[in-house]
Amino acid sequence: MASRWHIVFFGTPAFAIPSLEGLFRGPDEVVAVVTQPDRERGRGRKRSPSPVKEFALQHGVALHQPEKVKESSFLETMKALTPDLFVVVAFGQILPKTLLEVPRFGAVNVHGSILPMYRGAAPIAWAILRGEKKTGITTMLMDEGMDTGDILMQAEIPIEKEDTGETLQEKLSSLGGRLLIETVERMKAGALSPLPQNHSKATYAPSLKKEDGRIDWKRPAEEIDLKVRAFNPWPGAFTGWEKGLLKIYRGEVRKGISQVGAGSIIWVGSDFIEVGTGEGSLLIREVQPEGKRKMSVRDFLAGHRITVGTVFH
Repeated sequence: MASRWHIVFFGTPAFAIPSLEGLFRGPDEVVAVVTQPDRERGRGRKRSPSPVKEFALQHGVALHQPEKVKESSFLETMKALTPDLFVVVAFGQILPKTLLEVPRFGAVNVHGSILPMYRGAAPIAWAILRGEKKTGITTMLMDEGMDTGDILMQAEIPIEKEDTGETLQEKLSSLGGRLLIETVERMKAGALSPLPQNHSKATYAPSLKKEDGRIDWKRPAEEIDLKVRAFNPWPGAFTGWEKGLLKIYRGEVRKGISQVGAGSIIWVGSDFIEVGTGEGSLLIREVQPEGKRKMSVRDFLAGHRITVGTVFH
C-alpha cells in the first residue's frame, strides 16, 4: 500500500476540526476539503462560512461546497483527485454509493456514539437526554445506510453529571480526532478487521428541532434537567412565562414530591429560582430571556421581578 495516502475530507461544524487537524499533522495529504455551502446564521441571518471552510482557507487546501453531493459534476471532480480515502465527520449530507466507490480504500466516518446505539444526526444530545452513563466515538467504513457501516474502532468515555451537549461535544470531538488517526494508521498497516454492526440493537438520534426544547413541567425534575443539559447550547430548553420565552441553560435537581402545581415558582433565592415539577423541583441557575444575552439568575433577577406563585408554561 502507498505510504502516503491522498485523502478528501468531508465535514462542516467545529466537531470535525480535531479530525481535520490530525490529518494535516499526519503523514498523509489532504488533497481537498468538502463542506456545506455558506448558511445564514445568528440574529442578523448573515451568510457565514462553516468552521471547516475557515480551516481549509487558512491552510490553503482545495475547497468544494456542493449544494448536493449527488451532482454528476461533483462526482467527476472527486474522481479526478484519485483519492485513496474519504474521511467524513459531521458533514451534513448522505454520500451516495457512486461517490463512496471513488476512493481506493473506501470512506471512513467518525460518529459520536458507540454504534449501533444512536445512529443519526444528534447522537450527543440524545445520549444525555436518555440518561446514558457513557458514550464514545465509532470509526466505521461507510455504506449507503445511515450509520450502518462496519465498525473499525471504538472508544468510550463517561457522561459526567455536569456534562452538557456543549461539553460532551468538545470531549468527543477531541477523542474522535485521536481515534481517526489511529484508525487510518491501522488501515494502512492492514491491521484492522471491519466488524459488522448488530442491527437488531440499533437506536436512533434524529435531528433536533427548536420546538423539541419546550419544557413540560409535568415531567420529573430529573428528566427536565437532562433536557436542559442535552439541549445546551442548541436548540436550548425553554419555557413560556408572562414576558415571552425563557431559555434555561443550567439547573439543579431537588428530589422529593413537589407540593405545588407543575411549573409554579416555589422559591426565589438570590441566585436561583425553584420551580415545581411533576416529581421534585428544579433550581434554575442560568437563563436567557427572549432577545437578550445568556445570564446568571442573579443578573436576571436584578432586572426582572419574579415572585413565588408565578407559573412557567
